[in-house]
Amino acid sequence: MFITFEGIDYSGKSTQVRLLEEYYQNLGKEVLLIREPGGTKISEKIRDLLLDKKNMVMTEKTEALLFAAARAQLVNEVIKPALERGAIVISDRFHHSSIAYQGYGRNLDLHFVENLQYFAISDTVPDITFFIHITLDEVARRKMENNRGGDDRIELSKDEFYHKVIDGYIKLSESDPKMKLIDGTKRIKTIHSDIVDILNSLSA
Repeated sequence: MFITFEGIDYSGKSTQVRLLEEYYQNLGKEVLLIREPGGTKISEKIRDLLLDKKNMVMTEKTEALLFAAARAQLVNEVIKPALERGAIVISDRFHHSSIAYQGYGRNLDLHFVENLQYFAISDTVPDITFFIHITLDEVARRKMENNRGGDDRIELSKDEFYHKVIDGYIKLSESDPKMKLIDGTKRIKTIHSDIVDILNSLSA
């Protein structure tokens, strides 16, 4: 099974990724946890380029192409081989991120961005995607609480950008039956339980 998690930063998706990994490991399953962009030597180098605050002059088109390049390498080098041997692959972000961030957020041609993703991933489409949804007000509150350090290049984007990203995610969740919207303001354990229930219903 290929499971992906989506959401804006501070939504709690990375926490849910780790909890789900632990859940499957306790069941004796082989689990591969990956993040995007990254996961291979080439993809990690691209990640550094994308997130480095020194690269603020990067254009929207360059950003979209670099994300797709990192994703294509990850799919062919890591994800497909893992799925072929029967592992459960859990990814912290995947192609929906580019559609939401570069398509909706950066105002790039949506048709082009979507086609670019499917060029990069081919038939390696997630079996299910969880969109952990929170508002920007909740993001601000969590930033104050966590104080985790400096934001990266993309996290420095303005609220107007993030409003469009969230709107894009909501539209994607409404149009894609494999994408489940999860209320990210619930308790961590409750969210995890909801996710496990949804996954178990798929295999029932």
